Amino acid sequence: MFNKLFNVIIVITILIPLRILACNKIAIVNINNIFQQYPKRIEIAKKLESEFENEANELQLMEHEIQNKIQYLQRYGSKMKINERNELENLLIKQRENFSNKAQEFEQHNRRRQTEERDKILIVIQNTVKNIAVKYGYDIVLDSGNVIYSNKIKDITNEVLQLIR
Repeated sequence: MFNKLFNVIIVITILIPLRILACNKIAIVNINNIFQQYPKRIEIAKKLESEFENEANELQLMEHEIQNKIQYLQRYGSKMKINERNELENLLIKQRENFSNKAQEFEQHNRRRQTEERDKILIVIQNTVKNIAVKYGYDIVLDSGNVIYSNKIKDITNEVLQLIR
């Protein structure tokens, strides 16, 4: 009895997925390729670069100022009065902390904006893929980066690229 039940379970677990796959119309798409060729991607990158240009320049100036003070301290620190050297060292500590905090805020803000813009692009790509899938009756569309092998499965990457241009 147990063997019959076991055999039935094995047959079901093998046949049902095969039957499902046989019934579905499947396509693949190369999301990474589409993302890299997205026409507005360069425009968006330039927009973000100009958005963060002032902050980046300010951080570079701060870093340059700190480096100059460190070099000055290394060069003339032994010849300075103790209280002057201590004042300069304390000032450097405060400037480093300020620089570190601003750099961290800059990095977080920049990363958040990069993510926002990337997500907008991915939504456009996803909606385009979905529209093509509906139009041509695909039940499943897989990212080709996650497919090891495909034979006779339609690649809709070019169709997506044509629609987003």
